Amino acid sequence: MTRELPTDDELVSRAVAAAAGPSQTRVVVAMSGGVDSSVVAALLKRAGHDVLGITLQLYDHGEATGRKGSCCAGQDIHDARRVAETIGIPHYVLDYEQRFASAVIDGFAASYVAGETPVPCVTCNSQIKFKDLLDTTRELGAAALATGHYIARRDGPAGPGLFRAADADRDQSYFLFATTRAQLESLWFPLGGLRKSEVRELARIFGLAIAEKSDSQDICFVPKGRYAEVIEKLKPGALRPGDICHVDGRTLGRHDGIINFTIGQRKGLKIASGEPLFVIRLDADRNVVLVGPRDFLRTTGLVIRDLNWLGHGGPPSLTGKGMELYARIRSSQPPRPATLHVEDNGRARVEMTSGEEGVATGQACVFYSDDSATAQILGGGYIAETIRAKIAMEQGLETRV
Repeated sequence: MTRELPTDDELVSRAVAAAAGPSQTRVVVAMSGGVDSSVVAALLKRAGHDVLGITLQLYDHGEATGRKGSCCAGQDIHDARRVAETIGIPHYVLDYEQRFASAVIDGFAASYVAGETPVPCVTCNSQIKFKDLLDTTRELGAAALATGHYIARRDGPAGPGLFRAADADRDQSYFLFATTRAQLESLWFPLGGLRKSEVRELARIFGLAIAEKSDSQDICFVPKGRYAEVIEKLKPGALRPGDICHVDGRTLGRHDGIINFTIGQRKGLKIASGEPLFVIRLDADRNVVLVGPRDFLRTTGLVIRDLNWLGHGGPPSLTGKGMELYARIRSSQPPRPATLHVEDNGRARVEMTSGEEGVATGQACVFYSDDSATAQILGGGYIAETIRAKIAMEQGLETRV
């Protein structure tokens, strides 16, 4: 059954009330040129705030002009400027290209070359938008930085907390786990209680030219998902040929660079075998693609680095029984039951109750209070190591791959 939208007046009133905040103040809006951040700026303006729009030039001056699915470059900057003019707020473009290249793009390439599957959007949010731009927000005398992310901030007796968005299909909590408690004090997310369909309707009501604009797709600086091309350009020599080896030690063929493979991949291996084989591990040190039966994709536990805790109070200690929570290792899947232990070296260990398949190092692992649509985000980290299922141990083969 299709959910009917509220009338224009009802929708605007509810959205403006949610964006109003405790008092009228100066707010900086990170305007990407898309529908979501544009509506945020319009809502805050309607709520009576002193709104400043800022767009970050993050990469390739001019090259992204007219390209669909881009973000923070080319046509998007012009779109953000037009929206600012329409709603009557000042708009500034800041050149963050060097910062973005150093903090996000270089790290992305290095992680891929190391055999990992990085999540650059997490780094962009935590290091560029919620660090550098938040510093700029304070320098401008603004009380808060608002963004178009689909996530909810709720204030409680112990301070603000982060919660999943009302629109489960748009929920971006997976990409915001690295937000610190200090940053959260100055962040607003006005779209947390809205659905995407409602946001587009608001854009039409406010007369914004970008109301029907397509959402950004893939990684902004990787046109058409061509990861290998971008990485080879950034890291010349990254496409080094090497061996494709079975987990039992046999060499089955050759590859033209580990950056062309992903954990769990089955097609395109170009090797002859009497059984279905999957990519189990990318060994950057030996430049080897390790393949094996599907059973070897089953992961029972994870070792987490760079743990960031957002829940009230400290994370659980390894000396206890650990903390039962829900973990999410892909943005496209729901949180699943797990147990978290924090180790003395600052890392954490996560026991997956039902196991997971095809987990890659470098991915994010995000913790939630439960699996509901309103769950609180407790924190997260990056997967440094995967612990494979019992079958590998029984066969005397690698368990940590």
